[in-house]
Amino acid sequence: MSQQGFRKFINPKKNSVVKEEIRQEKKKARKEKNAYFEKLKEEKFQARMAKKGKPQTTTTTNKIAQISAPAKKNAVVEKSANKVTSGTVMPLNKYLAHCGVCSRRDAVALIAEGKVKINGKVATEPGYKVQPSDEIMFNNKKLFITKNLVYILLNKPKDYITTTDDPQGRKTVLQLIEKATNERVYPIGRLDRNTSGVLLLTNDGDLTQKLSHPSYEVKKIYEVKLDKVLTKGDFEKIINGLVLEDGPVKVDSLAYADSKDRSVIGIEIHSGRNRIVRRIFEHLGYDVKGLDRVMYAGLTKKNVERSKWRYLSEKEIRLLKYLNASKRK
Repeated sequence: MSQQGFRKFINPKKNSVVKEEIRQEKKKARKEKNAYFEKLKEEKFQARMAKKGKPQTTTTTNKIAQISAPAKKNAVVEKSANKVTSGTVMPLNKYLAHCGVCSRRDAVALIAEGKVKINGKVATEPGYKVQPSDEIMFNNKKLFITKNLVYILLNKPKDYITTTDDPQGRKTVLQLIEKATNERVYPIGRLDRNTSGVLLLTNDGDLTQKLSHPSYEVKKIYEVKLDKVLTKGDFEKIINGLVLEDGPVKVDSLAYADSKDRSVIGIEIHSGRNRIVRRIFEHLGYDVKGLDRVMYAGLTKKNVERSKWRYLSEKEIRLLKYLNASKRK
C-alpha cells in the first residue's frame, strides 16, 4: 500500500522549525520585492538622466540607495540615538544626569557647590542650556553623554548606606554592585542604613527624575516589624490618616502580615517623604525593629537573595518608563 498519503505523519517537524522556515521564506520574498522596486527606481532615474543628457555618477547612485527602506530605518535609529548625544541642547542638571553623574535633583546641589565648570568657568545656573560646543567638567574630568544605560535591582541588606560616596568611610550599596557595570550608577531614592529590601540603581537620569517625582505616585510596599502588637485602635488611626510634624500622611493599604504575630505589619504607601514609614509608627509610640521594602514601582526582590543583584529585563524597563504616565498628564 502506498505511503504517499501518510508522508506528513512520518518524522513531523516541530512547530518552531516550521515557523522559522515560514519566517525565512517571507523575509526572502520581501528582499526580492524590495530589490525589484529598487531596480525599477534606478531604471526610471537613468531614463530621466538620459533624457536630460546627464550621465549617471556614483553620487546619484548613492542618492538612489538612500531612498531605500533600510536607509529610512537607519535614519530612525540615528534620530533616536541623538536624544542621548552631546549634540542635544538641554539644561545643565539634566546633562549631568544623562552623563551618569547623579540624578537631576542632586545635580542642582553639585552646581550650587561650584563643582561643575562650563568652558573653564564655574557654573552657577542648573537651567543653563548646554550647547554642543560646550565643554562640561566635573571633578576636573570632561563629561560625555552616557549611551550605555544600566538598570540594576539590588536586595539591599542592613548597614549599607544609599549614597555614592561617604566621607566617614561607611559601607555603601555601590560596593555590592561593583562587578555589575563600569558605568557610574546611583540609587533611585534612598533607604535608611537599617532598612533593607528593593533598591534600584541606574544612570538613566530621566527615569530617576520620573520615579522620584511625587506626581507619578510610585507605590512601595514595606514589611514592618514592631516592638509590640499593633492595636486595632492604632490600626484604624493609620488607615484614616495621621498628621505628622511635616503635614498629613495617608497610607494606601495596611494589613497584618502574619495572622499569628500582629507585630508584623504590611504597609503600602506612595509618599516619598524622608523616613515616612518609621515616623508613622513612632508617632503612635512604637519602635520599629525591622523595616524591609518588598516592592518598589511594581518590582520585587523575588529570586534575589539579600546583598545580591540582577539586571532589569527589557519588559521591566518599558513598564517603568510608562508607569503612571496618565497621572502625570
